[in-house]
Amino acid sequence: MPLPDLSEATIALRVDAADWREAIRAAGALLTQTGATDAAYTQRMIDVVEEFGAYVVIAPGLALAHARPGADVHQDSLVVATLAEPVRFGHPHNDPVSVVLGLAVTTAESHVGWVAEIANVFNDPAAIPRLAAANDADEVRAVFRAELLGHGGPA
Repeated sequence: MPLPDLSEATIALRVDAADWREAIRAAGALLTQTGATDAAYTQRMIDVVEEFGAYVVIAPGLALAHARPGADVHQDSLVVATLAEPVRFGHPHNDPVSVVLGLAVTTAESHVGWVAEIANVFNDPAAIPRLAAANDADEVRAVFRAELLGHGGPA
C-alpha cells in the first residue's frame, strides 16, 4: 500500500505547539481541513495518548498520531506537521518530538499497510531531522520519496 503524495494541504511547517495535545491538534486540523476526518477524530487521537501513553512516539523526535477507524474517518490520509519547538509526549527515550505525522485510516488493513510504509521512510535516521528542518513542502515530499526509493538523498 503506497503512501499518498503529500499535497500542500497535508503539510504544516514550524507549527507553534505548547504541548503534545496542541501538536496532535495541529496534525488533526490538517486531517479535518482536507476532509479526511471530522474534528472528533482529533480528540480521539488525543484520547489514545491519554489512555495508552506515549507509544505514538515511534522514533526519536517522531510521533505517529492516530486512532482506530471510525465514522469520523472519511478517507485514508497522512499529514505532516513539523513543530517550531519540540514538545514532550512523555516517552522515556524518544522525546522531545519535532515531527508529528497524523494518520487516519478507514480499515484495520489500511492501518497495517500504511504503518509498514511509514516505517520504511524512517529506516534512515536522517529522515526525521531532515523533516524537522524542512523549509517547504517540496523538502518534506523529497524525504518521503527518497526513502521510499531506497536511498537517503534528495529525490
